[in-house]
Amino acid sequence: MSIRHPVFFLLISLFSSTFLPTAALAYSHPSEQLALPKIIVLAADPWCPHNCDAGSSREGYMVDIARQAFALQGIDVSYVNMSWARALQQAQTNHIDGVIGAFKGDAKDFVYPKESLGLSETLFFTHQNSEWTYQGLPSLESLTLLTIVNYFYAPDINAYIHEHRENQDRILELSGTKPLPQALALIHEQRAQLLLEDSQVMAWALQSERNPPELRSAGKVYSAPIYAAFPPSSPHAEELARILSDGVRHLRATGDLKRIYESYGLGDDWKARIVSPEGALNNSSP
Repeated sequence: MSIRHPVFFLLISLFSSTFLPTAALAYSHPSEQLALPKIIVLAADPWCPHNCDAGSSREGYMVDIARQAFALQGIDVSYVNMSWARALQQAQTNHIDGVIGAFKGDAKDFVYPKESLGLSETLFFTHQNSEWTYQGLPSLESLTLLTIVNYFYAPDINAYIHEHRENQDRILELSGTKPLPQALALIHEQRAQLLLEDSQVMAWALQSERNPPELRSAGKVYSAPIYAAFPPSSPHAEELARILSDGVRHLRATGDLKRIYESYGLGDDWKARIVSPEGALNNSSP
């Protein structure tokens, strides 16, 4: 026998609206219930001109782009410096919102925007007196290569580093927030023979040195876009990546993107100005 009395249905209706949680009455996707933060934290070690010293008058073109892109949606960017290894770890544990200056090989599971913020060209560098030129992995044998912990250089180079990192005669790993000055000193003192670094970063670093060491470029290894990236564990990762891409497209359309690049000396010919065809580093102001 079924119960159809109208009072019964009225009581059920009142009970549901009073005691059952809203989520039980109307389901919405979890991402729709999470408001985006008003401030996001992006971290990296200084890698100027891509991303520079936090709090300085010029924090790097990637930081400037990210700030302006997120500001279009009312989101502020707090940029902080720490070692690259720590930045990745802090992002993975959601202590910060993302990293900046990342290759897709740096953290393959991170969420990357469709729009990159810049381009990196990785070269080998040696002491000016060296005649060595990179000719594939076999040419690295019997030489000490300086690298930075958790940096991505190129797929084959990183495989080589992983294979030989326990042998300090072949791989010497540096860490900290500013490992490049230490690497330059080791090359200058000829305590290591090879250094991998971004061409723009090297030019900027040498311009900043009071007594820059004499270096030469010794072969291109890899070039690829660089990004701000967001950890997959973050509930906002996909949305932040989308907002950043939309913002970059807007800045490109308005001409602001070009103006940011040019403010760091990165016009259409920046690659030609940084590394000359002869392989000697061009120390002109970045």
